[in-house]
Amino acid sequence: MKSSASAPVTQSLISGLAGAVALTLVHQAARRLTPDAPRMDVLGMRGLRKLLAAADAPQPDQPTLYNATMAGDLLSNGLYYSLVGSGEDAWWRGAALGIAAGAGGVLLPGPLGLGDGPSNRTPQTSLMTVAWYTLGGLVAAGVSRAWSRAARR
Repeated sequence: MKSSASAPVTQSLISGLAGAVALTLVHQAARRLTPDAPRMDVLGMRGLRKLLAAADAPQPDQPTLYNATMAGDLLSNGLYYSLVGSGEDAWWRGAALGIAAGAGGVLLPGPLGLGDGPSNRTPQTSLMTVAWYTLGGLVAAGVSRAWSRAARR
């Protein structure tokens, strides 16, 4: 199969989106199953409310806020995970990006004024936060590697 110049960009973006979707699905399923689940959606809604308040923009109702947060999470996490790229090192990059995002999700909300509870409520919550972001990075890497194998055929 012949590839075009835009193929690596497309591969990276689709792989990143796959990682973001996996992360979001795990978060949304777990929050229904365990009280210790990370609530990154709550952090996102708090962050969006703060940004809107700083811009003197109107505050959306709860359903609109939630939907905007979910869309923003998919977009931003998808772009972040697209940094996995392609090649043999995709697995390492996926793991490193996931661990970094998970650690940031545990360590940064408090200093940013978003509260510690949603991602750092219990040791299990913190562990799940890091694990699930790592899973997202590994899914992005797996999709990228599968894409590369398929392109070689």
